Amino acid sequence: MGARRGGRVTLADVAHAAGVSTALVSIVMRGVAGASDETRERVLSIAGEMGYVPDQRARKLRQASSRLLGVTFELREPFHGDLVEEAYRVAGDVDYDVVISAVAPSRSESTALDTVVRERCEAVILLGSRLSDDALAALAERLPVVVVARDSNAPGVGYVRSDDTAGVGLAVDHLVGLGHRRIVHIDGGDAPGAADRRAGFSAAMAERGLSSASIVAGGLTQIDGARATRDLVAADGSVTAVVAFNDECATGVIDVLIRAGWRVPEDVSVIGYDDARPASRAPVPLTTVSQDAGELAADAVAGALAMIDGGPAPRIVRRPRLVVRATTGPVRR
Repeated sequence: MGARRGGRVTLADVAHAAGVSTALVSIVMRGVAGASDETRERVLSIAGEMGYVPDQRARKLRQASSRLLGVTFELREPFHGDLVEEAYRVAGDVDYDVVISAVAPSRSESTALDTVVRERCEAVILLGSRLSDDALAALAERLPVVVVARDSNAPGVGYVRSDDTAGVGLAVDHLVGLGHRRIVHIDGGDAPGAADRRAGFSAAMAERGLSSASIVAGGLTQIDGARATRDLVAADGSVTAVVAFNDECATGVIDVLIRAGWRVPEDVSVIGYDDARPASRAPVPLTTVSQDAGELAADAVAGALAMIDGGPAPRIVRRPRLVVRATTGPVRR
């Protein structure tokens, strides 16, 4: 294992030889927390054998840099709050700080993004971004970009997300195992991840021979879930289970069902998505598809730092898991 012919050995070369991520090699080379002693020793040994030499010009630039990561997030998404908190923790472990900027009905994503860019952030992490690939590609020409909770085909843009298709499949599997056949999905419209969840729901129902699959227009908020459920109850009283786009939407579903005299889960089972903190603290703890905020934030921060060091954009898809609580039960009607 020698130095690469035809050019300087890079972090990505060392990562490939060591069988680890470029982000992890970056952590080792920085000498900061985040790698085990065994991994650190192995990576340093391989780097030495390959003749890896840190780019001193880049190192000097980093020493004079802001050590700030910009994070934009949706104010209406409770799960984004979990991601922001985890990003602070992970960035702090490597002596970086986080500048946050919110997207709200009265504040556009471009405005939120301008705020963090003005703060001289070295990279930006966009939670649930709705920017087009063209807009993301243009941004990536200025500084490293990682999007979270969606993917992107834009050149030079990294992404970290959960497998939303598989996640909804877990929800359908759970409900079918409880005997449910009349299952409805309240979707998230044009929100990031919504298309994959719709497709995953339709595919999972079809695989189980349930041709009565139904998808109802919904949205992100409790109000959206409530509105969709009022229409659903009026139109079809035979539904026995609902898979909501996210936990917040599921909360609206449950509120309307209970006000209409339905019992959860005795009459209708409800599943959310995300496993944001309020899900486990609700009066009736919510069954939900869990995205691990800690893992996603760690992947996003490590990916952004690796890109700052000249590494490739991350392309990470994690598998979610189902967390069963009190809002699902056997079908009874």
